[in-house]
Amino acid sequence: MPTSFNFIEAPGHQIRRAHQLSIALFMEETAGFDVTPVQFAILNALMDDPGEDQVTLSGRVAFDAATSGSVIGRLEAKGWVRREADPADKRRKLLWVTPEGQKVALQMKRAVSKVQSRLLEPLSAAERKRFGALLGKLIVGHEGVE
Repeated sequence: MPTSFNFIEAPGHQIRRAHQLSIALFMEETAGFDVTPVQFAILNALMDDPGEDQVTLSGRVAFDAATSGSVIGRLEAKGWVRREADPADKRRKLLWVTPEGQKVALQMKRAVSKVQSRLLEPLSAAERKRFGALLGKLIVGHEGVE
């Protein structure tokens, strides 16, 4: 009888499981804010670069540009993001965090930091540093593959 693929030890499966864990912890710690990890990333990215265009922003937060419009629309509906057409190119949308959006994002910082700590809790300080470096190397090594 042929043996099955050992998916339990496969890096892709382990990354998927770690992602599930990360999302579950995020949703638990931020339950009172009604926000997703991608929405949080968008708010923070826009605080760093107000007036950024939607396509560039999608690349910065590593989110599909085609579906980012609906995510941004939900943030806009909450009053956390302002979207305007670029005066130089009406097809291009520029984005800003509203004062309310910035307030919410700043309030969430402690909860999101706690998520990161809880996620890495099983690792020693040295392992955490090495794990972060290896994940970064893995991601950079595959840039542009998506």
